[in-house]
Amino acid sequence: MDLPVDEWKSYILQKWSLLPKSIQVTICTAETLSDIFLHSSSLLQPEDEMFLQELSRGYLVGKDPSAPLFYREEGNKKFQDKDYMAATVLYTKGVSHSRPNTEDISLCYANRSAALFRLGQYETCLKDITRAQMHGYPERLQLKMMLRKAECLVTLGRLQEANQIIRDLESNFTDRQTLAASQFQILQRTLCRLKMKVQEKETPTGTFPAALTTDFEDMNLREENEQISCASSSVTLCTDPLKGRSLIATKDILPGELLVKEDAFVSVLSPGEMPPLRAGLESRWDTRVTNGDLYCHRCLKHTLATVPCDGCSYAKYCSQECMQQAWDLYHRVECPLGGLLLTLGVFCHVALRATLLARCEDVGKVTRKLCDEISNRDICSPESKNLVQTLSHDLGGASEKNGETVEPPIPGCDVNGKYGSNYNAVLHLLPHTQNHGPEHKFLCALSVAALCRQLEAASLQTRRTSLKSSQPKAAVVPAMRQELHGWGVAMLRHMLQLQCNAQAITTIQQTGSKESIVTDSRQVRLATGIFPVVSLLNHSCSPNTSVSFVSTVATIRASRQIGKGQEILHCYGPHESRMGVAERQRKLRSQYFFDCTCLACQDGKRRAAAGPRWEAFRCHSCGELLQGGDVLSCGSASCTESASRDHLVSRFQDLQQQVGKAQKLLRNGKLERAIQLLLGCQHDAESFLSAEHSLVGEIEDALAQAFAALGDWQKSATHLHKSLRVVEVRHGPSSVEMGHELFKLAQIFFNGFAIPEALNTIQKAEEVLLVHYGPWNDEIQELQKMKSCLLDLPPAPEGPSV
Repeated sequence: MDLPVDEWKSYILQKWSLLPKSIQVTICTAETLSDIFLHSSSLLQPEDEMFLQELSRGYLVGKDPSAPLFYREEGNKKFQDKDYMAATVLYTKGVSHSRPNTEDISLCYANRSAALFRLGQYETCLKDITRAQMHGYPERLQLKMMLRKAECLVTLGRLQEANQIIRDLESNFTDRQTLAASQFQILQRTLCRLKMKVQEKETPTGTFPAALTTDFEDMNLREENEQISCASSSVTLCTDPLKGRSLIATKDILPGELLVKEDAFVSVLSPGEMPPLRAGLESRWDTRVTNGDLYCHRCLKHTLATVPCDGCSYAKYCSQECMQQAWDLYHRVECPLGGLLLTLGVFCHVALRATLLARCEDVGKVTRKLCDEISNRDICSPESKNLVQTLSHDLGGASEKNGETVEPPIPGCDVNGKYGSNYNAVLHLLPHTQNHGPEHKFLCALSVAALCRQLEAASLQTRRTSLKSSQPKAAVVPAMRQELHGWGVAMLRHMLQLQCNAQAITTIQQTGSKESIVTDSRQVRLATGIFPVVSLLNHSCSPNTSVSFVSTVATIRASRQIGKGQEILHCYGPHESRMGVAERQRKLRSQYFFDCTCLACQDGKRRAAAGPRWEAFRCHSCGELLQGGDVLSCGSASCTESASRDHLVSRFQDLQQQVGKAQKLLRNGKLERAIQLLLGCQHDAESFLSAEHSLVGEIEDALAQAFAALGDWQKSATHLHKSLRVVEVRHGPSSVEMGHELFKLAQIFFNGFAIPEALNTIQKAEEVLLVHYGPWNDEIQELQKMKSCLLDLPPAPEGPSV
């Protein structure tokens, strides 16, 4: 959730409504962010802070000593049911609640290693075994874990290490008195089996195919831009009085060309669609799987074996190194504020982290002119000069030459005219202060003020602790009230910037049942980040680029040919293939404060009467599309049929419910009933929906999945071809959505052993997906494996000559 929780929002809005009119006017007419923050923060009362703290305590982010046993037992149940993925997540939750160097954490790591072993994650299993030992795994339980370690090493081909462990086990357990007879016999049999495995590995009986190797292109920019860091030399930075900054092609650009590759200046993992349970809801401990259980909270790498923060149960990392980097850069400050940051929302969290990261750059001084220019007189109070000086590392900004001030040529560039992916560029992103409503600015200002109060309290506590222990300060926290004001203004600026400049970091996650042979997927929001270079791209509802992410790195590729001199355009969310022109205009105006005049909007206004084909109704008599308002008329001149829009909408909603029931049956493995219901839905849809309607595509896609699960590949492919037609009409033949559908069709042909059709579809899918993702994409690599497997097959025997 980007903004604070609903309870805090309602509380602050009520507080705003009760303020005297004169105070409201003072805040509304304030010309600078400094004044807005000063006036608003002065209204924060102790009872406000107490209410916020009560909300924050509802998030269970501390380490509960009773939780590890609960999660371990729940994980054991899933393990017994052979649901090893769920068991892994539950053991991870147990690890997160455990203190370092305790039996609890060592047992959770050991149990997780067992689940990872069953999942075939042998390298990760070995890491968890090492972690269990580091945290004092009980000696009495070592035998089973060491056998697991030996099995992993054998499977990975690390035979010398495996042999050493086998010898150690034999020497350590030769004394039968330490084991029951039955246990000793099990040990003997297991060791014997492992020895045989080692011997088989050492003397292979056959020739194994070489590992699949493909020369993928270098994912770095071929020629980096001298004017814009993280950008290709194929673009240049320009400014326009109306549109502001933009990227323009300096040459003809081909589809798939990499234009920008930028690591986020700052990113914060989103709590996801299932945020942490509040206290008192459902159960004491959360057993749901969230993004926070599966992705590193610093680099966003997907992992099944996270390493927890030592101080809280919320933050988890892919490795000890990531955890230490996060601690040094920002989590040292954030750790005790976990519940508060979840209550105040992702935008407030990003604002704090951006300020902490800037402070950690060990920055130098910046002139008063730069301060004025960066903030448009928003961060220019005398109290905040120390902050700006501290935050300004290599910002460039205005400088003096021969006693005269030299302005940077474009906002965000240094004195040499180079635009970097740094804090200077972040500060130059517009906060649109005048466009935000007064209630929204008040909410943001009071949220930041409350956070600053907690930072001040943490700073005082840190200084007291440092004085007692004679140790250096443990965190980079503002120590002076006047400096805290500067931090508050900077964070308020960032929080307002994020509405227009936040970038959703997304990933593709598989959906549907784990047993499904044909992969279905969806795009999910993983985190929120700030990418200063990506933010240079202006919006189009029909963009000429495609954005994708690997961890915290964004890549922008040309999705179609871009001519020299044309603008590089990105979609901010409202895309012509997902919503009509009126809805797009409304969303862009409310969130981004501009009226879109892109070609898609201009064309859409001319075609608004008919509506898009993927939302259209058809005449039940002749099949032509219906047009009109409340009463729809057939588009055919020879047909006089008409229908009530309300009646058709009601039929559509009923059909949607039936399709939803069928999809639920499909997920639960009740294939025959799902197919029967879907075929009925298909017949009903044909009577009043256009052949390219999005719901028709959903029905055909679900039928394709159902027949694939039954192994009827021919029927599955027939239905998926119909779904492909809908996707092509709605999104275009070269769209990323088309690429995902072609990938599914390739899987169907591959599993159905239709070799020519599979190879042809694989090639089409690769061509589309390479444009949008580049060669490192999981689906592309899977396509490569399928193609390699098919090409390695022996040729089919020729039939008798005629």
